[in-house]
Amino acid sequence: MRRKLAIVSIAALAATGGAIAVTSPAFAAAGCSAKYTISSSWPGGFGANVEFTNLGDPLTSWTLGWDFGDAGQKIQQMWQAVPTQTGTHVDARNESYNGTVPTGGKVQFGFNGAWGAGNPVPTAFKLNGVACDGGTSPTNQAPTVSVTSPAANASFTAPATVNIAANAADADGTITKVEFYQGTTLLGTDTSAPYSYSWTGVAAGSYSITARAYDNGGLTTSSSIVPITVTNGGGNGAPTVTLTGPTNGSSYAAPATVNLTATASDSDGTVTKVDFYNGSTLLGTDTTAPYAYTWSNVAAGSYTLTARATDNSGNTTTSAAAAITVTGGGTTPGHVDNPYAGARGYVNDEWAAKASAEGGAAVAGVSTGVWIDRIAAIAGSGSAKGVRAHLDAALTQAAAGSGPLTIQFVVYNLPNRDCSALASNGELKIAQDGLNRYKTEYIDPIAAILSDPKYASLRIVTIIEIDSLPNLVTNLNVAACQEAQSTGAYVQGVQYALNKLHAIGNVYTYIDAGHHGWLGWDTNFNPSAELFASTVRGTTAGFASVDGFITNTANYSALSEPYFTVNTTVNGQSVRQSKWVDWNFYVDELTFAQAFRNKLVSLGFNSNIGMLIDTSRNGWGGSARPTAASTSTDVNTFVNQSRVDRRIHAGNWCNQSGAGLGERPRATPQPGIDAYVWIKPPGESDGSSSLIPNNEGKGFDRMCDPTYTGNERNGNSATGALPNAPISGQWFGAQFRELMANAYPGL
Repeated sequence: MRRKLAIVSIAALAATGGAIAVTSPAFAAAGCSAKYTISSSWPGGFGANVEFTNLGDPLTSWTLGWDFGDAGQKIQQMWQAVPTQTGTHVDARNESYNGTVPTGGKVQFGFNGAWGAGNPVPTAFKLNGVACDGGTSPTNQAPTVSVTSPAANASFTAPATVNIAANAADADGTITKVEFYQGTTLLGTDTSAPYSYSWTGVAAGSYSITARAYDNGGLTTSSSIVPITVTNGGGNGAPTVTLTGPTNGSSYAAPATVNLTATASDSDGTVTKVDFYNGSTLLGTDTTAPYAYTWSNVAAGSYTLTARATDNSGNTTTSAAAAITVTGGGTTPGHVDNPYAGARGYVNDEWAAKASAEGGAAVAGVSTGVWIDRIAAIAGSGSAKGVRAHLDAALTQAAAGSGPLTIQFVVYNLPNRDCSALASNGELKIAQDGLNRYKTEYIDPIAAILSDPKYASLRIVTIIEIDSLPNLVTNLNVAACQEAQSTGAYVQGVQYALNKLHAIGNVYTYIDAGHHGWLGWDTNFNPSAELFASTVRGTTAGFASVDGFITNTANYSALSEPYFTVNTTVNGQSVRQSKWVDWNFYVDELTFAQAFRNKLVSLGFNSNIGMLIDTSRNGWGGSARPTAASTSTDVNTFVNQSRVDRRIHAGNWCNQSGAGLGERPRATPQPGIDAYVWIKPPGESDGSSSLIPNNEGKGFDRMCDPTYTGNERNGNSATGALPNAPISGQWFGAQFRELMANAYPGL
C-alpha cells in the first residue's frame, strides 16, 4: 500500500521489451543482427535503444559489445542490461532475468549517455564475441532542433506577442513537424520550414519556451529551454467585475445547479481570469469571456457568492456579493462540490491507539484513510474493524459534534494489483477469474454497505485503485501490466467501481493520479490524462462519475520546493538538467496536481473537479531540511543542497529514511485543491525489508531492502529504506517515531 516510481526519464520510456526465456547452453554457435536507435537527444546527452536478434543457437547468457569511436560518448545509465565501458568500448551483459534467448529471439535494452564532439551511431556489434554479420541496422537517427527566437531571457510587455522560431534538421530523413511549447502546454505546430509560431496576448509572467521536432521515422527531440519574461504594461488601474448571475436573494431546491456568470473589463490592460467564490472557497475559474461557472449538486444551505477579476498587472477586484439559499433535501446533505469543505474528518480509533502508544498524541486525532485492501477487510476481523464497523463509528463521532463528517476509504483490490511492484501485490489474479471476483466479491459488497440509508448523512470519500491506470502508460514492459492492458481488466474494473459508487448520492469518487516523480514528464503526463478521460467516458454517468483525483498517495514527494522552481536556472543551466529533476517538468507535488487538474478539465472533465494531495509523509523536516537556496553554481550541487525532499533518488518509495509528517489535513488549501489529506496512515509499512511469508498476497520487493543498491528505475541508487519493516499495511513503530521527529510543520 504505497506508491512506486515508474520509469523515470523520457529516454527510459522508449526502452521496453525483453527476452523469451528457454533453457539452453550459453556461448554456443553465435550469430545476430543488431539495431541501435537514438531515441532522444539534448545538449550534451542522449537516450538510445539497442535491440539484437539471436540468429545462432539458444543462449542462457549474453554480452553485446560495440565501440563508440572518438566523439566522447559515455554510458551514464542503462536498463535491462549491465554496462561496462573501457575507453570507447562498451559491453552490455544480460541481467539475471533476461539471459536466456532462443534462436530467433529478440532482446531490447536502453541507456542514457553523454556525448562530446558528436553522437555518431555505432555500426559494428559482437554477440558473445562473434560479429553480428547477420545484419546491422544503422537505423533512424533522432532529429536536431533549437529555438532561434526569442533569445534566452528576452523581455516583453504585456499583453505581448511573442514570435517563436526554430531550426530543425534530420541527418537521415525529413522533419515532419515542429511543435512549440510553453512548459508542457502546446502552443502551436508548423509543418514546413522556416518553423515558427506567433503567440499572442501573453500575460505578465515567466515562461519556458521549447520546440520539439519530429522526423519521418517517428523520433522526436526537444530543444533546450528558452526562458522569457513578460512584464506589466505599466497600467495601474484595477479591473471592474460584476456578478450577473445569480441575483441576490435567489432560491433553489437541493440538490441544486447554480449557474454563476460575470462581466469583467480592464481599462488599461486585459482581464486574465475571473474566479468564482462561495465565501472564501474557490468554486472555479474562467479565463475567457463570457465568464461563467456551473456549480453542481449544491446541498441545502445559505451561500454567499462573488466573482473576482484579475488583470495582466496582477490587480484584482471582487464583485458585490449575491446571497442565495438552497432548500429541501430532508436530512440528507446531498452531494456537495467539495466533501471536505466545512466538514470534520473521521478518526480511526484503531490507528489513533497505535499512534498514541508511540507518543503521537499530538496527531492521534487526525483523520486518516481506511484501506480496503482485500476481500476479508470488508467484513473485518477480531483485530480490525470492517467497513460497516467504521461507518458505525463515524456515525457516533458525527453525533458527538456539529456539522457534516467525512470518512475516507481506499478501494484497492484490482486483479494483478500493483502490476509493476511486489510489496503491495494483491489477492486477485486476472488469469484466475480475478475481474469477475473483483466485481462480485469486492465492489458489490462494498457498494451494498455504503448505500445503506443508515449512513446517508455521512460524506463518504472513496479513493479509487492506487497505482492502477498509470501503470498502463509507463510499465507495459512488465508481463502483469501487459496482461492488465490486453484484457482490459484495469479499465473495466475502475469503470465498474465508478458506476457502482457514483450511484450512491453521498459517496465521492477520487481516482489515483500518480505523482510528479512518476507522471511529470510530458510523455507520461499527457497519455495518463488521456487514459483517465477515455476510461471515465466509458462509465454510465461519464465525466459526472468522478469528483476529482488524488496525487502522492502513500508517497513522499515534497508538497512544495521553497528554494527553486522548474524555471530556475543555475549558471545558465535549467534545474531540469540536474540528475535529481531529470528533465521533469515539475519539482513538487502542488504544481503537478494543479497542472494535471487543468489538463483533465481540458479533456472534458467537469470544471469543478478537485484534487487531493496525500501529505501524510512528505514533510521532510528535521535537521537535514535546507533553510535557504544553495549558492553553488553547479546545477546538480545547487539542486541537491536546495531541495527539501531528502530522498537519495526520486524513485525511492518504500519506508523512506528521514521522512516526516507533512501538512495536516485541511480543506481548500490552494486553488483547485479540495484538500490535503492523510490517506496513508503514518506508521503503516510500505513493504517488508526482507521476505516475510503471508496470506495477503504481498510479496517482497527489493526496493524495501535497505541493503539493495537499486535498479534502472531509481538510477541504481541505494533504496533509503528503513530496516526491520513488516509487510505493507502492518504497524511499523520505528517509522512512525521518525515521521514525528521530522514533521514539517513541526508538531
